[in-house]
Amino acid sequence: MAVHCDILQTPVEFLKGVGPKRAEVLQKEFGIFTFKDLLYYFPYRHIDKSHIYNVSDIVEDGGYVQLKGRITGAQVVGQQRAKRLVAQFSDTTGSIDLVWFNGIAWVQDLLTKKQEFIIFGKPTIFNGRWNMTHPEMVDPNTQSDSPVPMRFMPLYNTSDKAKRKTLDSKAIAKLTAHLLPLVRDVIPETLPDTFRQRLGLMSLKEALCNIHYPEDSQRLSHAVLRLKFEELFFLQLKMLMLKQINTQRIPGHRFSKVGDYFNSFYRDHLPFELTNAQKRVIKEIRTDVGSGHQMNRLLQGDVGSGKTIIALFSMLIAKDNQFQSCMMAPTEILATQHYEKISKQVAPLGLRVEFLSGSTKTAKRRQIHEGLQNGDVDILIGTHALIEDDVVFKNLGLVVIDEQHRFGVEQRAKLWRKSAIPPHILVMTATPIPRTLAMTLYGDLDISVIDELPQGRKPIITKHLYEENRLQLFGFMQRQIEQGRQVFMVYPLIKESEKADLLDLQAGYEAVERAFPPPKYGIGVVHGKMKAEDKEFEMQRFAKNQTQILLSTTVIEVGIDIPNATVMVIENAERFGLSQLHQLRGRVGRGGNQSYCILMSKYELTSEGRKRLNAMVSTNDGFEIANFDLQLRGPGDIQGTQQSGMLDFRIADLSKDEKLVSYTRNLAIEILEDDPNLDKPENLRLKTKVSELIHSEVNWSVIS
Repeated sequence: MAVHCDILQTPVEFLKGVGPKRAEVLQKEFGIFTFKDLLYYFPYRHIDKSHIYNVSDIVEDGGYVQLKGRITGAQVVGQQRAKRLVAQFSDTTGSIDLVWFNGIAWVQDLLTKKQEFIIFGKPTIFNGRWNMTHPEMVDPNTQSDSPVPMRFMPLYNTSDKAKRKTLDSKAIAKLTAHLLPLVRDVIPETLPDTFRQRLGLMSLKEALCNIHYPEDSQRLSHAVLRLKFEELFFLQLKMLMLKQINTQRIPGHRFSKVGDYFNSFYRDHLPFELTNAQKRVIKEIRTDVGSGHQMNRLLQGDVGSGKTIIALFSMLIAKDNQFQSCMMAPTEILATQHYEKISKQVAPLGLRVEFLSGSTKTAKRRQIHEGLQNGDVDILIGTHALIEDDVVFKNLGLVVIDEQHRFGVEQRAKLWRKSAIPPHILVMTATPIPRTLAMTLYGDLDISVIDELPQGRKPIITKHLYEENRLQLFGFMQRQIEQGRQVFMVYPLIKESEKADLLDLQAGYEAVERAFPPPKYGIGVVHGKMKAEDKEFEMQRFAKNQTQILLSTTVIEVGIDIPNATVMVIENAERFGLSQLHQLRGRVGRGGNQSYCILMSKYELTSEGRKRLNAMVSTNDGFEIANFDLQLRGPGDIQGTQQSGMLDFRIADLSKDEKLVSYTRNLAIEILEDDPNLDKPENLRLKTKVSELIHSEVNWSVIS
């Protein structure tokens, strides 16, 4: 086979030891289609086989060890299913039992031929003696047939299906051992030599070889650093270049004035004083929409920080410039609430605001469509129904997307395509995003942060109680209700589950009804399987204080605004993620009264569950919560980032590499300030790599 760069694109089935059947498993289970894919399938850790220990060196919880010695005896013990082979292995310092439950006949045959071995495995204590189950055994006099040194054994993630097809970690290690000699000399360097040397980074070729089979622990750590740098630096460079491209090439509607609608609302109808943070963000948006370029701005603000009023001011600027606006929310409850609040606030201005969802009746839908096309509808608020093909605007200038992570990129793109000139985009989230995640996921957007709560808001007091404290909880709820307050109670399930011992909503209702009997107390129920009109009916009863306790599943997680509700009880709180707990807590504390969040759990908690609940009790700061969540879980689930396809890092870890994220971003900014298009000869490698990254995926950045 000719050795050239194209060898990296060779189908993996042509690698020694693979073939068509194994190739199919590699493709389906791990996404490995080519030599390059296998090269970038990194081990998750290495086991040090460079050192041979003595039996006397073994310590409890000491991990894997390699020993050299002799088999001094062996016997089969037990019968039938309990049958096992136990052999005694000794060196000059002591002995250890080796145990096999499978392949006993094969091992017995091996032990009749040889007595000296190098064994490898993890020792444990059983009946007061060290033992090692199913050790790896090598004849010390036999040369390895591996084409690379095996001083550090790589361990690769695999799957049950792959193991059934004989593709366990050891088999994958053998494949990478066959691969490296074929490709090591054709791995192209991506960083300029002087740049790489200035930063003290090893070459990409060295890094890729040493990440699989390191020569020593120091070279392994250097390889990890280079490959983490590679992922993070080029991602930042790509994002910043996309931002440049969008700013330069994508025109935007120029909102040249702030006129009567904006000024009249601000002067005469604003129901409260804006915070300094809100004023700062509105100023940033005014600058964006007046620039002649499309605005792409992410608005972060903790629960209750006042993002919706900023969205409204943005829509009033659009109206002042004869443009329409739309606002899309992920649930009908949240969209309805936005519609009711905004339509009431702009009523004195004479604007036409409409609501569109999947449940909108045909006749009303027809009226809305007509009003959008002739320009009579100024603001459209709704759910994903807004992206349907028959929703056509006359002059769409601004799109606001609330809780944006709940929509897929293709859904968001459909809104963007509803105007010949792309509308300005304001995406909002009430789930604070850690700084490293924001820089990585939204590096091509401008980011505004509302880091100040409205005046008069009191911090929510959060308590963690156990099931045995339920009478104490009910007593507290009763005292709050007697003061005229209302209570949310959130459950993880609607009905009892055989798979999980959780306090379900149905059983919870029965317990609450016994403690708070009607008609003295009103109890409402809301869950996701109810019809939209039934949910709305119950929400309206609660909003009007006709019910004092609302039992719900997580359908009330975002956007529900009941200022009189002061208590949020979360049942089985250990089963919720931190982000979700924080969102639920944000449903109270929206008025001037002291509010409380009560986290109910069983006494037996996992270590992670206890850490989550302790974090909730210790702080109300959403950004602190988000950073803790990132450290605890990693970035995979936060903000639904799996939709972006951008955080499938092979080796970087945003929860541990915060300094490297900042460092690589600053480097990328520095390079682009000096050479915006990477046209200088010394930046040719950078330009080649970034071009590959940009053209390998659809550019959704303008609507991310």
